[in-house]
Amino acid sequence: MSALASNLSDGKLAGRIFDERQLAEAIGGSDARRYALVNRALKDGTLVRLKRGAYLLARSSRADTPHPFAVAQALLPGSYVSFETALSYHGWIPEAVYVTANVTPGRKTLEFETPVMGRFSYHPLAIQKYQFLVGVERLKLGALTAFVATPLRALLDLVALRKSSWTDLGLLTAGLRIDEDHILSIKAREFATLRGVYKHKAVNDFLRSLELDVSADRSPSSEASQ
Repeated sequence: MSALASNLSDGKLAGRIFDERQLAEAIGGSDARRYALVNRALKDGTLVRLKRGAYLLARSSRADTPHPFAVAQALLPGSYVSFETALSYHGWIPEAVYVTANVTPGRKTLEFETPVMGRFSYHPLAIQKYQFLVGVERLKLGALTAFVATPLRALLDLVALRKSSWTDLGLLTAGLRIDEDHILSIKAREFATLRGVYKHKAVNDFLRSLELDVSADRSPSSEASQ
């Protein structure tokens, strides 16, 4: 184990993603000394660079592995997990997802290919001011936290990204293989919460059409339970 990993493995940075400032505070010393320690640790594999300025101790030097969702937030603060990634996490789609896909508050699509945590993508959407985190939950994932879209928010984010138009529920049940029971479980208050989120008329039309179909297909007993 490198001197740097040994120094950090029992401290507060173990099992976390950290930046240059946190690293400097943890190990102290001059810039030249820190540079040498970081390069040695990167070379022997006990320190992993996720991107420029973002690091993680290698598995052998830490007790816990950070959840990919927490890593996603560390790579681009202010983002949240959504699209197929969130739908898979909530059990709404059966397929495994191999990219941690996120919505970014910025204007550019970004991708990071990390050596140990896989690929992360970040996509901008046209969202109304102050509505960015509506329908997004803060989840505790081990020692870290992450922001993750609720199923309906993740679905609408995907609609916005793909510029999809509403046809019928088959678009979701056959196209995305979402179980109809999941769709019919969406509460009226969830639809109401997301009505003012998106700038694009097509997404709002999709939301309205989905709500109408859900209301029409829902049984009286289910409607009463809301």
